[in-house]
Amino acid sequence: MQTKLWTTIVVMVSVLTLSACRTADLSNRTSQTINMPTVVVNLDSDSDGGHDDLDQCPNTTENVVIDERGCPEVISLIGMPPMMEYRAFFTKDSSELLPQYHDELDRVAEQMNNYDTATIKIEAHVSEDEVSKASTSILQSNSLAKSRALVVKNYLILNHKIEPSRLTTLDCGIRGPIAPSDTEEGRSMNRRVYSLVSDSKNHKADYYQNDLGSNRCIEF
Repeated sequence: MQTKLWTTIVVMVSVLTLSACRTADLSNRTSQTINMPTVVVNLDSDSDGGHDDLDQCPNTTENVVIDERGCPEVISLIGMPPMMEYRAFFTKDSSELLPQYHDELDRVAEQMNNYDTATIKIEAHVSEDEVSKASTSILQSNSLAKSRALVVKNYLILNHKIEPSRLTTLDCGIRGPIAPSDTEEGRSMNRRVYSLVSDSKNHKADYYQNDLGSNRCIEF
C-alpha cells in the first residue's frame, strides 16, 4: 500500500513538472518594433533621367544627355567648340517662345559668344492640325514655322548680339514629325523648334543631328 502511494506521488510530481515546462512565461516579454522600409517615389515628368525636384529644364525630351541641372549637356569634340542642341515647344497656332525655354537659349548664346566660329541652325516645325488640308504639300512653305524660327533667331540677335550671319533658319513645316499625329501629345511634340550649335568650319558636326526633317526643310 505504501509503495502504491509513493508511486502515485511520483507520477503527480512528474505531471506537474511537464505542465510547468509547457506553459510559456510571458511576464518578461517586451514589445518589438519592426522597421518597415520607406518607399520614395522620384517623379521624372519629361523622362530625361532627372528627377522633377532637381530638374531645371522640365521639358527636355527623351534620349538627350543631361547635366546635373537636368538640362541638355554641352558636348565637346576635339578640335571644335562645344556642340549644343536646343529644343523649344509651342502651343497650338502660336509662335510665342514660352519663358521656360529662355534660360536654355541664354546658354546657347553664351556658347556662341565664347566661340566666334560657332553657328546655329534653327529648324521650325508645325503639327498637322496647324495646317489646312489644302496646304499640306511637302514643298509648301509654312508661315507659322517661319515665325517660330524667327522668334528664336531674333531672341539671339536682340538679347545677345549674335551676328545674323551666324544664324540659319529653316522652315520644316509638317515634313519632320517626331511623334504620331493621331494624339494631342504627339501633335504637341511636333510643334517645336530644334536647333544645333556647331562649328561652321567643321561639317562633321552634321552627323550629331538626330532630329528628323533637317534634309527636308527649306532655308529662308
